[in-house]
Order: sequence, then C-alpha cells, then structure tokens
Amino acid sequence: MPISSAGIGSGLDVANIVSQLLSIERAPIRQLQTEAGKLQTQISAFGRVQSALSTLRDASAKLTQADTWRAAKATSSDTTALGATATGAAQAGSYNINVTRLAVSQTLATGSYASASDSVGSGILRIELGDFDSQPPVPKAGSSMVEVVIEPGASSLSAIRDKINEAGAGVVASVVNDVSGSRLVLRSSQTGVENGFRMQVLDDDGSDANATGLSALSFDPSSGIATMSRPQQAQNALASINGVAVESSTNTLDKTVEGLSFQLRKVGTTEVQVEPDTDALKKSVDEFIKAYNESIKLLREQTRYDPATKQAGPLQGDRSGAAMLTQLRGMFTGNGGNSAVFSRLADVGLELDTEGLIKVNDTKLTAALTQGPELQKLFANVDTTTPANQGFAKRFDSWLKLSLDSDGTLDSRTQSLQARVKNNEAAQERLEDRVARAEQRLMRQYTALDTRMGQLSGLASYVNQQMSLLNNNNGN
Repeated sequence: MPISSAGIGSGLDVANIVSQLLSIERAPIRQLQTEAGKLQTQISAFGRVQSALSTLRDASAKLTQADTWRAAKATSSDTTALGATATGAAQAGSYNINVTRLAVSQTLATGSYASASDSVGSGILRIELGDFDSQPPVPKAGSSMVEVVIEPGASSLSAIRDKINEAGAGVVASVVNDVSGSRLVLRSSQTGVENGFRMQVLDDDGSDANATGLSALSFDPSSGIATMSRPQQAQNALASINGVAVESSTNTLDKTVEGLSFQLRKVGTTEVQVEPDTDALKKSVDEFIKAYNESIKLLREQTRYDPATKQAGPLQGDRSGAAMLTQLRGMFTGNGGNSAVFSRLADVGLELDTEGLIKVNDTKLTAALTQGPELQKLFANVDTTTPANQGFAKRFDSWLKLSLDSDGTLDSRTQSLQARVKNNEAAQERLEDRVARAEQRLMRQYTALDTRMGQLSGLASYVNQQMSLLNNNNGN
C-alpha cells in the first residue's frame, strides 16, 4: 500500500485549512467556556457572601444570649492574696473572702543515704491515695492501689524515684541532696486530704516492718507505721465567703459562688467587687458592627456596576444578591425592642452613613452600655406576636438563619448555579464530540481533494511534456 500524507500530493496545507475550519466549529464551545467561568465566579461570590453572613449570624446570635448580657468582671483588693475571675452569670456585689488555711499536698521523706546511687532494697511498693489518718481510713473515691516493683538490680534512690514517677500513682518522687546526704522525697501530685497517701511495702528481705531494705519507705498512719517522716500532712483549704464557711481540697474555688472562681494564694482577708463587664459587652456589640459592615461592603461590591470602568460585580443583575442587600439594610432601620429608654439603634449611637455602613457615636454607646437591661431589650427582646417589639439582634438572627439554612436563599441560588454548570459541561462534551467528528470528516475530504489535485497535477505535467516533444518534432 502506498504511503500518503495530507498535502504531499498537491502541496495543499490541509492541516492548516482543517484547523481554521475547526476553530469556527469550536466558537460555541468557547462561548460555553466563558459562560462557565462566569457561573463559577458567581458561585464563588455567593460563597464569600455566605461566609460573611455566617459571621454576622454568629455575632447577632451572641447578642441574643442571656450570658452575653450577664457578663461580669471581678476585682480583688489584693491579687497577691486572692485572685478572682467572673466566669459567667455572676451577681454584682461585694464578697468578703477570709482564708484561714491553704490546701497543701502530703510530703514524705526517707532518712539520709550516702548518695542517690545507694541501693535501698528490692520488693514491691503499694501506693494508695486517701485519708489514712482518719479512723476508719478513707481511700480516695475512684482511685485504686498501684503496685511498683523494685528489682534487685534497680533499687537505688534514683531508680526507685524513676519507677514511682513512671507508675502514675498520683505521687511525685524526687531525690534531695544536702549536707547530710541524699533522701527520697515523695509528694502528692494534688492537694487536699483525699490526696494523702500511704506506702505499704513487701520487702524481699522478709521483714516489712523494720527500717532496713525497702521497708525504709513504709508509711501507713492507719497501721501506725511511719518509717518515713512526714514534713507536711495533706490538708484542705478553709475559708469563709461573706461569713459562710467553705472547705476545698484545692486552692481554687470554682463552684462555691455561681459565676465566680477564686484562687486562694495567702491566708488573710480580701474584698472582691463584682460588677457588669461593659468592656466585654462592648466587644460583642463591636463584633456585630464589624460583621454587619463587612457584609454590606461585600454585597455592594458584588452587585454594583461601575460606569466609569464599565466593570460589573459578579452578582450585578442577580436579584437574590440585590434583595439581600436591601433586606439587610432595611432591618437596621425603624424601631425595635421593648425598652422604655431605647427604641432605635441610633439611640445608642449606631447610625447608617451614606454608604449604608454603621458609624458609631462612642459617647452615646458608652452611656448606653451602663444601662445593660435596657440595651438588652433593644437587641435581644423576644416578642413573637408583635414583630415591632422584636429586638434588633433577634431580627437579624432569625433572617440570617432563613438565608443560610440548607433550603434558604443562598443554598437555593448556589444549587441553581451548580446545576447550570453541570448543564454547561454536558453541552461542551456534546459539542466536543461534534467537533471531533467534523475533524475526521474534513480530514477525509481534504485528503481526498489533495490526492485528486496531485493526480491532476501529474497529468498536466505529462501533457505539457508531450506537447513539448511534439513541437520539437515539428520544428525539425
């Protein structure tokens, strides 16, 4: 079979001709690609709007929550003696805290050894947490005895220290060196009577009660065994709050007064003042303002048309985007809440400028923050029967939930655009198939034309040659 290639027979540029014809065939595909790019840009724009409105929804919801309006701050008259933190719905007022005793951990110490490498003895240590000075002994609820095996080849002070620390028995071991030598010191990892501990020993030397071998670490007040000394007995903190006695296993009182946490640091009397935290409340209002302004700016940017640059935003002409911008601005105006003092957001220093953004009158807002209950009504009042009495934050929260829900405006619009993208992709695939078939058809047609033109060109050359010979013969 002879080898052929398009353009060889006649010199016709078949590949270029077919390429130009296919370029015309692909024009609808290019239009679809341009449309697909616009659709993806719109989906991305709605994604940005959704993110901004989600932030606004969170900020609005925060202003509807009771804990936001009950925010308080606690001030201690002496932070070196007592720390105070408001953790939630703390009642305003003064608290007199008198600390008579701090909670401490139990500490035990062995006698002196020449060095930390000296062998103590082998056997088994049984460590158990609880109050073993009481009769009967009271083991710590929820804990269990831990056995620590001391092997003969690893029975030095430092090796025993490491074994105890690895056991996780609620006891911390360390080696203390001084002029008299080295001692093993054991301390409860937590304070309080319930975290005291006893050390029972099963000594490999056969005697568990003497002070030799591993028995030197014995300590059990319930049995009258005290081979180790006890420099510090475990004890609970004792205090009174406004004259009411309290006891705690730790030096932190978290649940004694609702919404307050006290950190006991010294014995003595301290005054704690609790008052509304206007700074925290202002931060919540500022977060709402910022989220609102960011949402407005983004929606305006996405829906605007700039006649000077002839540039349109991705959502310019989209009714959903324009409607959200109008509705969002509309909710800010008018009256709301059920306060006898504040009826409009402008009353507390929040006003819209010509761009539709909130500008703040700090003097008005600072004054309004001192009237927390009235300000709360303006933002968080709930009235399902009279919409005009609904707080502004409540209005925003309700509207934003509808807009952001799985079947809300943004989700529906995004799903519609994604469906159009899929249809666009399917249309492109169909047109690509058509172009591929057209390419095959054109290549066959122009290859055949090229071959025929080559044949005609060969015939013309032969005729010219014969005519030349005939002329030459006639001349002779």
